[in-house]
Amino acid sequence: MSKHLKNIGIVSFLTIISRVLGVTRDLLGGIVFGASGLYSAFLTGFAMPNLFRRLLAEGSLTAAFIPTLQDELHHHKEEGAFRLLSQVTSWLFAITAVMSALVMVVFRYSRLLPGHPERWYQAADLTALLFPYLIFIAVAAACNATLNVFQHFTEPTLSPIWLNLAMIASLGGAGLHFAHTPMGEMYWLVGGVLLGGFLQMSTSAAVLIRKGWRPRFDLTLSPRVQEIAWLMVPGFFGTAIYQINILVSRVLALKIDDASVTLLFIGNRLMEFPIGVFAIAISTVVYPLIARHATEGNRKGMAEDYRKGLRLILIINVPAAAGLALLSHPIVFFIYQHGHFTAANAAALARLVTLFAIGMPFFSVVNLTVRAFYAVKDTKTPVKVGVFDFALNLGLSLLLMGRFGAAGLVIASTSAIIVQTLLLQRALVRRLPELTFRPLWRSVGKVAVATLCMSAVVWMGWHYLQSSRLGLHFSELVALLGLIPVGIAVYAAALWLLRIEGREELGTLARRLRPGSRTKVSAVNQPAG
Repeated sequence: MSKHLKNIGIVSFLTIISRVLGVTRDLLGGIVFGASGLYSAFLTGFAMPNLFRRLLAEGSLTAAFIPTLQDELHHHKEEGAFRLLSQVTSWLFAITAVMSALVMVVFRYSRLLPGHPERWYQAADLTALLFPYLIFIAVAAACNATLNVFQHFTEPTLSPIWLNLAMIASLGGAGLHFAHTPMGEMYWLVGGVLLGGFLQMSTSAAVLIRKGWRPRFDLTLSPRVQEIAWLMVPGFFGTAIYQINILVSRVLALKIDDASVTLLFIGNRLMEFPIGVFAIAISTVVYPLIARHATEGNRKGMAEDYRKGLRLILIINVPAAAGLALLSHPIVFFIYQHGHFTAANAAALARLVTLFAIGMPFFSVVNLTVRAFYAVKDTKTPVKVGVFDFALNLGLSLLLMGRFGAAGLVIASTSAIIVQTLLLQRALVRRLPELTFRPLWRSVGKVAVATLCMSAVVWMGWHYLQSSRLGLHFSELVALLGLIPVGIAVYAAALWLLRIEGREELGTLARRLRPGSRTKVSAVNQPAG
């Protein structure tokens, strides 16, 4: 596991860049459109291809494709792996092209259903324009999964950077200069999404072509393709239940007011910042590793690497969640209260961020737990848990949204992810007793104590800044630039004093996150021996 920490460091470092660009993109959208019905319509429309991306491509496909590709690589070397990649990408292209055509036709006639607010019809129109993004990102997901199997983690992590850059350039550059109406600016933003999707697909494919892949259109239903398809069928629901719940929340939020969808989206994005930087990075590197252990029948090695991955996730994301909740006010007001994004919008968003933060560690754990099931090609268990989780989220959302508005939707999705975590972990231990969580409780206790120490310092610091005469905006800046690093230092010192397990791995990961460590990226981009 330790030798793979450099991969986690690289993925985390590049993901930080991607998430910063993502925040910039969202900030620009807030400045231009505010928490308006039009921007809420865009976010709802963009959520549709992104949901199918999680369901069809990065979710069930990746979960089913990586173990199968590991088997093919083990038995037939690179030639067999590239042949399988051509077959999978061909089927993905054909299926997503047909889906996009159908969605574009159906959603263009949404106004035949009268009686809905204008933002509903705008969301339908924008869904029709944005859905072809699914074609690009589905093929990109297969290419990125293949690169991960070959131990290439840099290029897949760069993928969302191209999307963010394209959207920033299209809206902040061309859109503001050449568009003269909000809808004109919106069309430029849609164009940026489609351009970004093409860049995501082409850059990952280019790396594989340099490695020797010769892509061809091949719709052969080989035994491997059939195996992937059978593994994917139940996985449509199980791998992306959280994203399904988020989409349900956005659709329901359209019923509340113009701002709720935008606030839910930005709050979820802030929560995903530390998840994407660390939890997803760890899962991305650990998943091919535990899949290889599963292929080799090495349950002991699988359990060790799985628990080390979980420990790293919890060590990083538990304090991150606490810090995000405690500093939600200065983070939101300093970053987002600009342009058409008002103080009232920022105050409502800060409350949602606090609620989102509660579920953050649980979502981080679920991401790796589901992949542990898929490593042994068990796709049914996550689906069973996912069905219950979906019903729970929908029921709680309908129950709470009337009284608490958007906050009720966040409470519902947070409650659902907590229940999903507990049910999945229980089912995992029944399926694979070696992967029991019990050895980690000692580490969890130390993380909790260190987090409490950090939280006390951060809370007292923010309380002092609020009562000082520094001025609101300057206090927010001091909180971001001062309290965050102080909190990290206090937490790290507490962990070291408590002698947290895996200290050497944490030190290695920290060194890999330094900017200077990027010089070692080329060493990672070699297939594992």
